[in-house]
Amino acid sequence: MSTEPVVGPEEIGSARKTIAATIRLTPVDRSAALEEIAGSPVYLKLEHTQVTGSFKLRGATNAVANLSEGEKARGVVGVSTGNHGRGLAYAARAAGVPCIICMSSLVPQAKIDGIRAQGADVRIIGKSQDEAQEEVNRLVRDEGMVMIPPFDQRDIIAGQGTLGLELLEQVPDAGTILVPVSGGGLISGVAAAIKAQRPGVRIIGVSMERGAAMYACQKAGKPVPVEELPTLADSLGGGIGLDNQLTFAMTRDLVDDLLLVSETEIAAAIRHLYWKERQIVEGSGAVGVAAILAGKVRAAGPVVAILSGGNIDLNQHHRIVSGEDVDVSKEAA
Repeated sequence: MSTEPVVGPEEIGSARKTIAATIRLTPVDRSAALEEIAGSPVYLKLEHTQVTGSFKLRGATNAVANLSEGEKARGVVGVSTGNHGRGLAYAARAAGVPCIICMSSLVPQAKIDGIRAQGADVRIIGKSQDEAQEEVNRLVRDEGMVMIPPFDQRDIIAGQGTLGLELLEQVPDAGTILVPVSGGGLISGVAAAIKAQRPGVRIIGVSMERGAAMYACQKAGKPVPVEELPTLADSLGGGIGLDNQLTFAMTRDLVDDLLLVSETEIAAAIRHLYWKERQIVEGSGAVGVAAILAGKVRAAGPVVAILSGGNIDLNQHHRIVSGEDVDVSKEAA
């Protein structure tokens, strides 16, 4: 295992070979409708069509594959807002590894059901990822399970970085990449992969206004506690960890800008993606498109928006695309 303070292109290249047989190379579509708004070519990376409905399968598969036989026998455990849990549960079942996923009560039922369908034991603990993490820590301490975190781990970041390698091949002239940001595993990996080959490409992270942890931490200059709040971009909730080892520094050093979008803007993006692009995308995966629609992106060459996940509750999706003003903060009260 490398001891470098950042995950480099060698690790990402190795991860691509490791996970090639498991993950889907997701397509890229060009969006004529968004080009009119952005004033430059716009491409959509359809990562929500990944096997488990999000990019998280990449990192989880790489992490499980790199466990020793002894570690696999002890089983894996992780905390999740939904998509990491689904990816980890899938990867663990494929490898014959016992898996427990700990989640907070803020996670939508559809995502809980999706993880259970992959054969994992799901435990709902508290009202935040931090509280759910306490149960993960107990399982590691008392039962010897192996923790696979959702973002701040080398194998996870390297696995997510494989998406960046795909983009370099699919849109070689890309000038700006819009990446959803939560704990920073995806944007750290994508930025590391792309900047190593094309340092001039702008990497822009996009998150929601309600509880954007990485944004707040970068503004503070260090990891800080951030309250987790109900949001349409529920997969982007949770903190980055006060003892963050990798993703805070990688985001600071490799990412060109961080943007926030409102709940109204996220809903508009979900509607646009459905009615104009014929894609069902969750709020967390739609934030890049939300930033384009809101005029918050200054294009530098062709723009790529990563649609990172599609695991949205279909009843909620129906309400949003039908024009209803869905306020999850009131519904969660």
